[in-house]
Amino acid sequence: MPIYHQLGIVPKKRHTVSRQPNGNLYQEELVGTQGFSGMSSLVYHLHPPTRVKQKDKAYSVQPKIAIENGLDALSFKGFQISPEKDYMKSRKTLFVNHAMHIGLAAPQESTDYFYKNADADEMLFVHKGSGKVLTMYGELNFKYGDYIIIPRGTVYQIIFDTTDNRLLYVESFSPIFTPRRYRNDFGQLLEHSPFCERDIVRPSNLKTHDETGEFDIYIKKKGFMFPYVYANHPFDVAGWDGYHYPYIFSIFNFEPITGRIHLPPPIHQTFENSNFVICSFVPRLYDYHPDSIPAPYHHSNIDSDELLYYVDGDFMSRNNIEKGQITLHPGGIPHGPHPGAIERSIGKKETEELAVMIDPFNPLMITEEAMKIDVKDYYKSWLE
Repeated sequence: MPIYHQLGIVPKKRHTVSRQPNGNLYQEELVGTQGFSGMSSLVYHLHPPTRVKQKDKAYSVQPKIAIENGLDALSFKGFQISPEKDYMKSRKTLFVNHAMHIGLAAPQESTDYFYKNADADEMLFVHKGSGKVLTMYGELNFKYGDYIIIPRGTVYQIIFDTTDNRLLYVESFSPIFTPRRYRNDFGQLLEHSPFCERDIVRPSNLKTHDETGEFDIYIKKKGFMFPYVYANHPFDVAGWDGYHYPYIFSIFNFEPITGRIHLPPPIHQTFENSNFVICSFVPRLYDYHPDSIPAPYHHSNIDSDELLYYVDGDFMSRNNIEKGQITLHPGGIPHGPHPGAIERSIGKKETEELAVMIDPFNPLMITEEAMKIDVKDYYKSWLE
């Protein structure tokens, strides 16, 4: 998200002498992606961020594929993912392609270790639960309905308020941005955007940890987890500034775009990159042409798969949908409202539905974890 932000102590000029009260130099670190041409931040540590004491044997966390090439419409009962105490063990990857992983998690306990995804930007959608994400950039307080965007390479901890937590997550192997059409040449969100900079929650409450010892950081890279032990606390940052940092956007701050007749899914778009888009379906007024049909028209997915994660409310185009359920309609075959949904929608004035849609531009493979929660014969659900 291209908004300049600054916390703590930073020198007047980049790459110049800046000393701590004890006379030691602050250890400057440039953090960013896309080489030296993407968004970045300059971070000022008390200690060098390179002090590794120990590294243990790496182990595979690569998901096992059940369906590599399929053309069935599928559905999955997301709340059947069993809760687990540990945050990382609770993450179950369900769908993968070369550009992204999509999964669900039901963690019960906060993490006493640190985690860094060195491959992917992470989007965590909070379906149930609340708490804090702790990073060297500061803290982010999260709650139901929040999208948490964590750029790759960010070391973080999650502190949960309760044991009942449900997360939808996306790991993106390229950066996650706000839609380009909503921004001007300088990155500012335009007047017709369904959200603005005031809706973006940036890190706050920067705490500098001047601690040495042994600090466990699990680093994910190329399908493997690398356990590292660092000699100093990773959040030993006295200050930072720049454009590269984690942030939160609430789905409840997405202002829906409506029209006289049914508008296509891009009006719901919230995030994008070159490989997928993420959309937010939120409570809104229906189309107001006197003869409008609020239900979506049948459409053919040719260029992308369509994955919908149902959060809350009554999703009028689907029958027998539960909270936490996922539908996957693959590219190559048409899909549309379930039987009766079109007639039911006529004359309706508004909807209270809440859902997250992910459209990958390359076909998704289905993992063994996903097939454990598969809804049998969903593809037949359009038969009357």
